[in-house]
Amino acid sequence: MGFLCSPDLSGRVLTGGRRLAHHHHSSLERCLHTSLSLTALKETTMADRFDCDNCKESLYGRKYIQSNDSPYCIPCYDSLFSNTCDECKELIGHDARELFYEDRHYHEHCFRCFRCDRSLADEPFTSQDNALLCNDCYCNEFSSKCVACDKIVMPGTRKLEYAGSTWHEGCFICHSCEQPIGSKSFIPDKDEHYCVSCYEEKFAPRCTRCKKALSKGGVTYRDEPWHKECFVCTSCETQLAGQHFTSRDESPYCLKCFSSLYAKKCEACSKPITGFGGGKYISFEDRQWHQSCFTCSQCSVSLVGAGFFPNGNKILCRDCNSNL
Repeated sequence: MGFLCSPDLSGRVLTGGRRLAHHHHSSLERCLHTSLSLTALKETTMADRFDCDNCKESLYGRKYIQSNDSPYCIPCYDSLFSNTCDECKELIGHDARELFYEDRHYHEHCFRCFRCDRSLADEPFTSQDNALLCNDCYCNEFSSKCVACDKIVMPGTRKLEYAGSTWHEGCFICHSCEQPIGSKSFIPDKDEHYCVSCYEEKFAPRCTRCKKALSKGGVTYRDEPWHKECFVCTSCETQLAGQHFTSRDESPYCLKCFSSLYAKKCEACSKPITGFGGGKYISFEDRQWHQSCFTCSQCSVSLVGAGFFPNGNKILCRDCNSNL
């Protein structure tokens, strides 16, 4: 950048300017223009040469620009040092207001929105595929809309995206309590969204025992939901989830409690007969035996599948009964 000078003995200070645009915002930088002083001219004789450093024409009585300690007439300065407008491809003269963005230079009147032709000289803007767009045009063309309020989600604002849809952060609310969900967990139900506490209150099944909502896990018994920690033996309250159990009068029992409380006793060994695990047993009149315990009271031969003879509290095989 040089200094614009005019040795016309008037002593006037001539001013001009150039505008710089940096990305979305521009700042004004003015060039200082001055002239030779009257005193300096009195000391200069006509024998001294004062010519344009390029075309060598005299600069006496003409405006010139000083650049790198060398004077240039206005036409030479513009042709040598002026930038070319990226829009109209013409030179940006020394007295024109110039804006630049990413190594591209523009006349002020050429720095406009590609879509609506609005001046961007003092407006925020965005570059899209080398095309300049004002903020409104960019948002209308490239920004998504909030599905709740149908307004543009402005670039740089906080938003939430889910299942291909976009919300303003404040518009993504629980369908029940209408409080913003933000970054908290939520549960979708069709086209509605619920915070966890509202969903549990409204939809979650409730434990048969404690009546509280089941948020996850649990077991089902007789088509009824239970928390794992609530599904316990009616007698000893041992948790039954993942364990073998049985029931009596629709109440669940662990095998140990059920055997001790309700199972019949084997006539031979006096241990409970549960029938669990595929165990078989023999029943005769009001007495029961484990299959392995159903043997002759005298010779201990197995009576399973064979004829036997009751003799008081004893049972005998055919041979032992014949020897009586």
